[in-house]
Amino acid sequence: MVVGKARETDLGRITTVLFDLDGTLLDVDVEAFFPAYFDAVAARVSRYIGPDQFIPRLMRSTTVMIDNLDPSVTNAEAFAAAFFDGLDVGPEVLMPVFEAFYREEFPKLQRYAKPVEGAREVVQSVIDSGRRAVIATSPVFPEVAIRERLRWAGLEDLPFALVTTYENMHFCKPHPQYYEEIVSHLGCQASECLMVGNDVEEDLSAQDVGIVTYLVEPNIIHRGKRPCTPDHRGPLADLPLLLDGARHRAAG
Repeated sequence: MVVGKARETDLGRITTVLFDLDGTLLDVDVEAFFPAYFDAVAARVSRYIGPDQFIPRLMRSTTVMIDNLDPSVTNAEAFAAAFFDGLDVGPEVLMPVFEAFYREEFPKLQRYAKPVEGAREVVQSVIDSGRRAVIATSPVFPEVAIRERLRWAGLEDLPFALVTTYENMHFCKPHPQYYEEIVSHLGCQASECLMVGNDVEEDLSAQDVGIVTYLVEPNIIHRGKRPCTPDHRGPLADLPLLLDGARHRAAG
């Protein structure tokens, strides 16, 4: 059952729906996926840098990328600058290795993920209604990896207005600048957007720029760093009903 809180009438103005990926449209066994991912990528680069050095460097560089607020630096550039700082091996050597890994090895990690039941139908209903659909996943992976995860979710062929990746974005969740950049890219108003996700800290931060939020139940992530006050909440499958109801009320 959908539960509405504040700004319910704003849904009649929604032209664009932003979808989180992991935990919202894609069911990922995080406890198994990330250790397997780290082991696989570390093995691929072990010729140049040992796992004992590589994994801590990877984690530190990812943190630097997430924390970056310089609008002139893409997430990819922020990551590379941090990762290669003080490293004997240069990007001209390792970047092709990373690219080969994502093409050849990353797809094998599909065994740790599966589509969320009914997710494709929900996204398709948004598109069929004439609204734009956006994949608003935190852009800490390259496009090739995010496109692969869309394939795991059974969504790779849908016409998304934008898929956020570390190449095309300058900020990450939960920074409000991430959402401001999406709105700017799409050329719309924040109040015309609805963010759909299951992570209180990362997805509800869209409220800070005026985006309406829908918290997906039941697999909510809440670290206690932000009040759990979505504008709307409920199962993913109920989202089309909420949007259609708002459109009908607006038309009436």
